[in-house]
Amino acid sequence: MPSNVIDSTLFREMYGSDALRQVFTDEAMVQCWLDYEAALARAEAASGLVPEAAAAEITAKARVEMIDFARLKQGIEDATHELVPLIWQLSALCEGDAGGYVHWGATTQDVTDTGLMMQLQRAHGIVLADLQRLAAALAALARRERNTIMPGRTHGQHTPPITFGFKVAGWLDEVRRHIERMQDMAPRVFVGQFAGAAGTLASVGEVGLAIQERLLADLGLGVPAIGWHQSRDRVAEYGCVLGMVAATMGRIAHEVIMLQKSEVAELEEPYQRGKVGSSTMPHKRNPMICEGIVAEARMARGLVPTLMGAMESEHERDWAAVHIEWAVAPELSILTGGAVAHTLRVIEGLLVYRERMRRNLDILYGLPLSEAVMLSLGEALGRQAAHEVVYDASMKAFEQERPLADLLMADPRVTAHLTQDAIEAMLQPENYTGLCGAFVDRVLS
Repeated sequence: MPSNVIDSTLFREMYGSDALRQVFTDEAMVQCWLDYEAALARAEAASGLVPEAAAAEITAKARVEMIDFARLKQGIEDATHELVPLIWQLSALCEGDAGGYVHWGATTQDVTDTGLMMQLQRAHGIVLADLQRLAAALAALARRERNTIMPGRTHGQHTPPITFGFKVAGWLDEVRRHIERMQDMAPRVFVGQFAGAAGTLASVGEVGLAIQERLLADLGLGVPAIGWHQSRDRVAEYGCVLGMVAATMGRIAHEVIMLQKSEVAELEEPYQRGKVGSSTMPHKRNPMICEGIVAEARMARGLVPTLMGAMESEHERDWAAVHIEWAVAPELSILTGGAVAHTLRVIEGLLVYRERMRRNLDILYGLPLSEAVMLSLGEALGRQAAHEVVYDASMKAFEQERPLADLLMADPRVTAHLTQDAIEAMLQPENYTGLCGAFVDRVLS
């Protein structure tokens, strides 16, 4: 049985996606290391350090299906080293003297750092593609619900009305910023490594920079200005951006949960017959998908400080930092990617109860429109005086459960300046949505 739910046969779909899990399998990691060794041999052959035939043979044998994983595992345990047993196997697989050129001039962390970057780059592509799909789904939802009126809420209390499209446009704008962050960080973060034992490339001398450039171009990664064995900010930046992405997914999911509460009932996550909310209460339609997203987001955010802790490395190499990244970066990627994929599912199948949104606007006796009355009355009395008048009427309306319009009309300080028709018009939610539609249009444009 797996020790982590993201790998559980029963529960893994709640905590990630198969596409991301495949990026971080042992086989995928080892293939990245083999790809590095093959690309290194080709780059060194182009610089005259390794025979062309040896580079071709290393490339032919650098295939994960040719590796004996049981022997590799035992070798790692015996040697207390994760790469040397793989180098031994690859060298032994090569015909002739080609095996003697495997790993020429590199150090272990060159291989493992670059392999991790290859994996993170692939995970980044999956998460970014899903974010872009989510942005498209949010745009379609904002457009469709541009004029769907609903209560605004601050501190959990009703405010002047908004439109649901306006709320969704806010989600969309935030998601688009994450897309920009993901795109912006890519050339800065996805950089490979060929630096040698102390980061100086003394092992290959003057041809080192040419080898480095060919090697990393072959692997589709950027070339660093200087080796970064001890500088872990790239992985930390990747983690911080994913933590922010996860937090937004959690925020959207939590909002759906709040608006799906029985007494609110304005939204509902996707539902189909057969979805069960409770083993004992047959009526329940629980927001289980959204609760899962919130859980994924919280776990992902919690991993970010641990990943940042890896930035505190010593001297020219600190293996403790790397061990943290190996454990945390894959889990953070899978959890965040899962949160994005599950949020996409929610948005694409979201149930919007427009009539309930409109009915909920009337449950506070007109109080959410108090600002409109205050500002109109303020033209005659001044803002502060008008605030006091409308405040008195509002508190009575709330405590006595009476229409705000009736209490305003009973106050001569109001009727001296406002007619009943004017008051009733101001207390119509449809007349006070401000620039909701214009803001939706601005975001969509």
